[in-house]
Parts: sequence; structure tokens; C-alpha cells
Amino acid sequence: MNKSDMRSALHLPNDRWKPLEIAFWLLPVVSYFLFPDYLVLISQIMIVGLFALSLDLILGYAGIVSLGHAAFFGLGAYTAGLLSVHGWNEPLSGLLAGAIVAGLFGLITSFLVVRGQDLTRLMVTLGIGLMLFEAANKAAFITGGVDGLSGMTGGKLLGLFEFDLNGKVAYCYSLAILFILFVVMRRLVKSPFGLSLIGIREGGKRMPALGAGVNRRLVTVFTISAAIAGVAGALLAQTTQFVGLDMLGFPRSAELLIILVLGGTGRLYGALIGAAVFMLAQDYISGLNPAYWQFYIGLLLILIVLFARGGILGGLDLIVQRIKTSFRKEQI
Repeated sequence: MNKSDMRSALHLPNDRWKPLEIAFWLLPVVSYFLFPDYLVLISQIMIVGLFALSLDLILGYAGIVSLGHAAFFGLGAYTAGLLSVHGWNEPLSGLLAGAIVAGLFGLITSFLVVRGQDLTRLMVTLGIGLMLFEAANKAAFITGGVDGLSGMTGGKLLGLFEFDLNGKVAYCYSLAILFILFVVMRRLVKSPFGLSLIGIREGGKRMPALGAGVNRRLVTVFTISAAIAGVAGALLAQTTQFVGLDMLGFPRSAELLIILVLGGTGRLYGALIGAAVFMLAQDYISGLNPAYWQFYIGLLLILIVLFARGGILGGLDLIVQRIKTSFRKEQI
């Protein structure tokens, strides 16, 4: 049996990029030219998509439920923001610092999170998020408190490109960071480590029998997820040049779960599609009805859960499978 036969027999994931994936990543490139007036909004969608990817890494693949993921997002944002306020505004090093601070905090808190089961993890992550929010609120002399962190300035990207009011540099910057980290995560979830995470999600009690250290893997993926969330937070701080307490707040963590439910967990692309659908719907509906836009977002979420199990991508998979089944029956 050759290598390709063994791969198909074992159903191992294929690293090759499919045509639909290539088309998906061409969309933001095309959008840059087609929608010049919406570059800021699309940049925000890409940053939220990166944030959602970080949660999908632990929720969709490792099965770790979190209600406090905004803690890492906010830490990354405040790290980049404080560096900028104190004179260090080089963008890439700010992202790296945000990733390191959020990753270290994720490593420290991961030992508390991975010990419990779903309900315990919910409570622990929620508690961590609320504590960090209140700490930032009390330390107003550092964070700016409810007024937010002001006085940020954006340095030139790579020493050449200055952030402009039209958002062109921020758009390209956000897209590049999103794509690079997506490629890293895509490779990670298709590696043996990623497969072991799926095994832990589906049956964690059986994994030690295979020689897999469950807690060690969960701590590792939780730390990576926190670092990526920190990058997303730092990226938002740099492109908007503002950091507020809401970046650490519970509503941001709750919105992130909604985004994953909409798009579909454990797929990576579900996080990106969910972010786009949620933010575009929010922008459009709030423009039509500013007072009651959340009602329509809730209705959309209920419809997705009822009629498209597995989110939008899960619903599309079901439609494709039904079409294929009908086509096979016609062939017979």
C-alpha cells in the first residue's frame, strides 16, 4: 500500500488547499478594490475573525468552553496601547508583546481551567474575566478606567507605511496578520497534535491509554489560544488607536460564542464566516433599528440553531450531502 492509499484509508486530514479555500482568501483582496469606503469595517471583521479563531482552537477542537476569553484579548490590547502611550509604537513588536503577555497569563490560568469539566470551566473562565475587568477598572491611573486609554500614536509599519485615515494600511496589515496566523492554526489542527485534541474532545478518558498526556496538551493549546487572542487585541488597539474597558468585558466574550455558533465550531472557517455574518448583520440592522437590533440578532441565532445544526457551514454541508445523495439516486 502506497502513502496516498494509507492516508485515505486512515482518513488523515489533507493539507492541500482546496479551490474554495483559495477563492475565500481572494475575497478580501478583491474587496479592497471594490469597497474602498468599507475598509475600516472589513478590517474590524478580520480582527474579530482572528479573535474568534483563537476561541475555536480551544472550543471547537479541544472542547474547552470559555466565557472569559476577552481577558486575553484585552490584555493584548492594553499591552500594545501602553507601549504606544509610553513612546514605543512600532506595530509588529507591539503585536509580539501583546501575544507574550496574553500567552503568559493564559499559561498561568490554564492550570485552573483544564482541571474541571464544562460547567467548572465556564465558571473559572468567567471569574478570571470579571476579575481582570475590575482590576483594569480600579487601576485607572494605568488603564484610563472607564475613559479608556488615550494618547496612542501609530508608528510606521515596517518603517515605511504610515496608518492613514482611509484605513488602507490597517486593512492590509490586518489581512496579512490574519492570513499568517490562520495558516499556522490550519497546520496545527491538521497535525498529530491537532488530532489528539479532537480525541480529547471526543473521549478524553481514553486518550491516556494511547500515551497522550491530556492536561499537558490542553495547557499547551490554551496558551496558544490566549496568545492569538492577545494578537487580535493588540491589532485592534493599533488600528483604532484606542483601548477601552469593553475589550475586557463579558459582552465581548459572549459575542464571541455567538459568532462561533453562527459560523460553526471546529472548522476554523466557521469562525471567519461567523464574524463576517454577525458584524455585517449588526451594522445593517442597527442602522435600520438602533433600539432593537439585538432582537433581530437573537432571532437570527435561533434560526441558525434550529435549521442549521453546526452553524452556517454545518447547514451548507447538509445541503451539499443531500444534493449528492439525490444525484446518486438518480444515477441508480
